[in-house]
Amino acid sequence: MSNDLHIPKGASTTALYTVDIDPKRAGWTHSSLRIVALEPGGMHTFTTGESEWIVLPLEGGCTVQTEENEFQLLGRESVFASVSDFAYVPRDARATIASGAGGRFALAGAKCERRLPARYGPAPEVPTEKRGSGNRLRHVRNFASADAFDCDKLIAVEVITPGGNWSSYPPHKHDEHRPGEEAELEEIYYFEIDGPNGFGYQRVSPSREGGSDVLAEVRSGDAVLVPDGWHGPSIAQPDHDMYYLNVMAGPGETREWRICFHPDHTEGYR
Repeated sequence: MSNDLHIPKGASTTALYTVDIDPKRAGWTHSSLRIVALEPGGMHTFTTGESEWIVLPLEGGCTVQTEENEFQLLGRESVFASVSDFAYVPRDARATIASGAGGRFALAGAKCERRLPARYGPAPEVPTEKRGSGNRLRHVRNFASADAFDCDKLIAVEVITPGGNWSSYPPHKHDEHRPGEEAELEEIYYFEIDGPNGFGYQRVSPSREGGSDVLAEVRSGDAVLVPDGWHGPSIAQPDHDMYYLNVMAGPGETREWRICFHPDHTEGYR
């Protein structure tokens, strides 16, 4: 199994970001993830280039300012505490994130074509759902799913998996363009685990000969890249809830999340 797709905490850290995964680093064309940590009174300015970005507070609040807009994000105490408000920043723009109290902020990005307006995403408008049941129950926050918030290419959601449960199950894939059935999407999983010394597991298995094959023990700050393949399950250690942020984008003309479940793991699962 390849370790290239498991990025442990610190392995992608740069001078500006604690996590910095761009298409070149991932070996694909669209999806990006950056995480910036700001000290109290800290500020970070970035240019969006050819990508659209969502600024999502992981811990703390901030102000996001573009050339024409300013958004005050209340944020949250932690990713386990609640959903968060967020800000959308379009391509070909310059933005500044400033935080009086400090915090950590995810920048979920996707190379795109259309330049949409900068916008604010209120926390009360984030659709949430319980998916699965029993030890497959997880809580999904569809803050930038394809049908919840307008982007050109970017799709992003958060998932909380209770301790001891499985999520991303049954294993599923989205690595082929099959109209009406499956969309081609690159995906990043970014993990945080509640409580000290917590961990989880992430599986990616090949959907084609020579495809992605990963079994990773993941901890807070780790990421797993999914360029192709069946992904799942994501397994949370008992007594330690597991959070992951999914960032997806692909070349399709239509922005949609269409997946195919692994045929060997769907019997009896509904």
